[in-house]
Amino acid sequence: MIDPTSEVPRWRQAHAILAERIRTGVYPPGSRVPSVVALSEELGISTPTAQKALRQLREDGLTYTVPGFGSYVTGQPSA
Repeated sequence: MIDPTSEVPRWRQAHAILAERIRTGVYPPGSRVPSVVALSEELGISTPTAQKALRQLREDGLTYTVPGFGSYVTGQPSA
């Protein structure tokens, strides 16, 4: 999953993994993305790193956040 020896920052690697999951339908439109804590545990990254990856997904328009409820998939990225 996350390659600690890679020159690519861990948050970018996490972002790529999550974006791919959205693209392939692992997280379909309207579904909730795992929490920061769950992602940090699953991917072996810090919570600030997971937050940055989720923030980038939101800035890319792939997710939206409902305060107190989590992040949700808005739709599939364009090809």
